[in-house]
Order: sequence, then structure tokens, then C-alpha cells
Amino acid sequence: MKVACSSCGAQHQLPDARLVGHARVQFRCGKCGKSSVVDIAQNPDATQILSPLPGFARSAGAPRLAGSADAASLLHLPVGKSIALSVIAGPARGLVYNVEKPRIVLGRADADITINDKEISRWHCSIEINEDVIRLRDLESTNGTFFADERVRVAELKHLSEFRIGSTVFLLSVTPKLATVR
Repeated sequence: MKVACSSCGAQHQLPDARLVGHARVQFRCGKCGKSSVVDIAQNPDATQILSPLPGFARSAGAPRLAGSADAASLLHLPVGKSIALSVIAGPARGLVYNVEKPRIVLGRADADITINDKEISRWHCSIEINEDVIRLRDLESTNGTFFADERVRVAELKHLSEFRIGSTVFLLSVTPKLATVR
């Protein structure tokens, strides 16, 4: 059985013969040394919740916001607020990126925010903003996107939320916009 470490996302092959008769197994990751628990026998009718989704993602017929221009038009930056991503760990530590669009892609190349980190995919994840809802979405990256020490596909971010891609840790900040005096 092929499994992934819940801490770092490293792939492991567990011997099928040793899994027979067990509903759950625990294994230690060879890369990071942390333990992970894997459910072996899953009920096919059971619902798995990957992360909380914001309201506009739960509505009936909600579009997949991965890239179409029509879907992007449904997203809007919040009025009167500034959003920034600060790199607090990793190769780009100390850099701060102001979010100027309601959807940005983070990655190693050809992205809105480019980070030179060998563990980051070319297009690794996106930040999608609809007014006060900020969503982090993994773009099927190789090494995963981590929020609250969990590998996630989608997560809702708030002011001072931290997330990790590769060895880079970001801090999201949402602050009131400063008024300009003329």
C-alpha cells in the first residue's frame, strides 16, 4: 500500500502482507522521523472532510476556480483592506508580497509569486480571495501544501494564518488600508 507522511508528504510503500487484519497502522517517516496513522479499511460510503470550505465553494454548482476568466470574475479583493504574504522561513525569508489580485499563484516558475525553492512545484498553490474569505488551494503539487501541520487540498485562511509549501513558510496578514492624502 502506498501512503504519504502526514507531516512532510513523503511517499512510502508499506508491505501489504503486514497490513492484513488491521484497520489502522502507524508508521514512522524515513524523511522527517515523525509518525503517521493510516486507515486501512475505509468505508466506501464514508465522507472524508479535507478542510473547511468557504460558503461560495459550498454552494450548488459552484465553479472550479482553477483558471477560467469567468470564475476569476467571481473573486473580489476586500474593500478597505490590504493583504500581504510575508515569507517567515525558507530561501526567501524576509520578503513581503502585497496581494494585488483576487487570485494569485505561488510556485517555482511562471507564477505570480515565484520562490526559488527546489521543493516547490512550478505552479504549487493559489490564494483565492472573495471579499473576506481567503482560500488556499493546492494545485496538485508534488510535495503538498501544509496548513496547521496538515497536508491540505483547500484551507480557509484568516489574518496571521501560516502555511508551508516546500521549505518556505508564509504568514498572511490582512490590515486596514491606509488612506492616501492629496
